[in-house]
Amino acid sequence: MYDSNDSSVITTSKKVNEKSVVLTFDDGPSKVLPHLLDVLKSENVPAVFFWQTRLLYAKRPWRRMLDDGHLIGTHTTKHRNLVQLSYEEQYLEIKNSKEKIEKITGIDVQYFRPPFGQYNEDTIKAAKELNVTPIMWRVASLDWELKEDPEQIITNVVENLEDGAIILLHELQQTLDVLPELIRAIRAKGYRFSLL
Repeated sequence: MYDSNDSSVITTSKKVNEKSVVLTFDDGPSKVLPHLLDVLKSENVPAVFFWQTRLLYAKRPWRRMLDDGHLIGTHTTKHRNLVQLSYEEQYLEIKNSKEKIEKITGIDVQYFRPPFGQYNEDTIKAAKELNVTPIMWRVASLDWELKEDPEQIITNVVENLEDGAIILLHELQQTLDVLPELIRAIRAKGYRFSLL
């Protein structure tokens, strides 16, 4: 479980009159993205994707993502640890990434997730200047550590569910492998899926 004392950083989403959670996927667009989109579509689940724009090319399935009702946010250009950078470097990492997504997709990027979940006052200042809201998470699946034990991803999420929780996942094969079961397990606990 994660929380932030900074009012500029979002860790939960409060939807009126429904018990819900938000699925988020970092570190794409990856080769498993089309398969993730297939699962989300078949399960009728919206999600938010935070992309490293060094991986974004016009031929990636961004149009399908938008048509399917998902959101795209920035995860910077090169996934550098922002707290190790100057304000100017942080600003450019976020700005260049935001502009690339907007140029390719034509959408206004409203959300930003700092790589490694690391940020400082300069990060918050840069995000405000660029008019993007920093989004963290409440529940970390730890999917990046669970290539050999993907079932643990489900346990990590389901045992920590709470209303409005933003769930951290990644565009990884092991996450794809358990995604249908994860969605069913979350629904079995009485939760719906929403966007930010």
